[in-house]
Amino acid sequence: MSTAFAGGGTRKWFGGRAESQRAEAQAAKDAAAAAFYELDTAQRDLRISIETITAVDDSPAARRAVTDFQQLGTRIDEVSGQYITAVDDYDLDRDDLEASVASRARADLTQAKDQLTRTKHDLDKFARGLGPLLGKAETQLARLAPSVERARQSLLAATNALDAVRQAGLKADDLAGRLASLGPELTRLNQGAGQHGVPETLERAERVARDAESVRAEAERLPERAAEIDRRLVSLRTRAQALTTRAGQVEPVLSELRRRFAAACWQDLQGVPELAAENVRQAETKLAEARTARDEQRWPDATARLSTVRALLNATDESVSAAADRLHRLNAVAKDPQQEIDRTRFAIRDAQRLAMAGRSTPDPRHARPLDDSVARLDRAVEGLEGRHPDYWHFLTETEAVRQTVGRVVTQIREERGGA
Repeated sequence: MSTAFAGGGTRKWFGGRAESQRAEAQAAKDAAAAAFYELDTAQRDLRISIETITAVDDSPAARRAVTDFQQLGTRIDEVSGQYITAVDDYDLDRDDLEASVASRARADLTQAKDQLTRTKHDLDKFARGLGPLLGKAETQLARLAPSVERARQSLLAATNALDAVRQAGLKADDLAGRLASLGPELTRLNQGAGQHGVPETLERAERVARDAESVRAEAERLPERAAEIDRRLVSLRTRAQALTTRAGQVEPVLSELRRRFAAACWQDLQGVPELAAENVRQAETKLAEARTARDEQRWPDATARLSTVRALLNATDESVSAAADRLHRLNAVAKDPQQEIDRTRFAIRDAQRLAMAGRSTPDPRHARPLDDSVARLDRAVEGLEGRHPDYWHFLTETEAVRQTVGRVVTQIREERGGA
């Protein structure tokens, strides 16, 4: 009982100084333990961050971060080893612990705590520097699951759209082939980023979603595309028949041109009837090919042939219209050439007034082409004299003069607008 009262327990009483040193050493041990725990926790957390970065990023900066973390790990092992050694070297619970031993324990444990704290500070600083790399990696990881799911849903939507098209009696072999080619990509997506890497998986998911969406959109447009091809077949067939009728009217127009006007007015139109007939014949052949392609559901071929038909009919329309337009214009100028002359002179005078606006003398760059235009018009008018004037030459000359004058007017306005 006396021993218990003297020592406050089973420990033997050695004096106040020893107990004070023991308490200080224990406090140092507790502080070192807390520092060790904080450093260990920070290292574990940072290791997760490093693993997050390396799962996504293979850049030089990421590789450098891994190297720096490994070096910090070596340092952490060293200071942790020193701490553990300091703890193992001293039994602070010994009854006969001497004050000098407790003092050395306190010093060693304090030193270990300080090293742990400094290392923790450097580790925290390193962790703060990882912010941009970690943020980028976490963003990509956050995108991973939604991107993969979006790819799966896009493939499902494309499959459903393709099934609907086939049930409607339309073939879509090319679309089916494109969709089938995405099967291996889906397998790789299902294998996961752990096997193929996060950046590669993200890229694959986005590509699969994009390609599947393209297939879905084209499949959904297919019925409309078929209907449009059907409409174009009917429309172009009707237009070809109408042009056949119009082409038959070119020869009477040419006969009138030959009878009433000089050869220079109509020679370039001599080949129109033959050209129109050949174009219509080719158009009908291409229409038949387009119909066959449509029946076989070769949609690109059908579309291409219909485009050829349209181009042939456009060319035919232009050439057939040119003959009738030529006769109309020649009739008008033969009846009253003065109207064409006045129209052209007005254009020249208007340009001359613009060239002189705000000036005492015109700019030679403007005056010269306008003076040349006056002379050119005068020569064209003189060409109308005689028994069989070349009215077509006259019309093309006056048109050329107005084009020249128009360019001068545009040049003046641009220069003054810029000024």
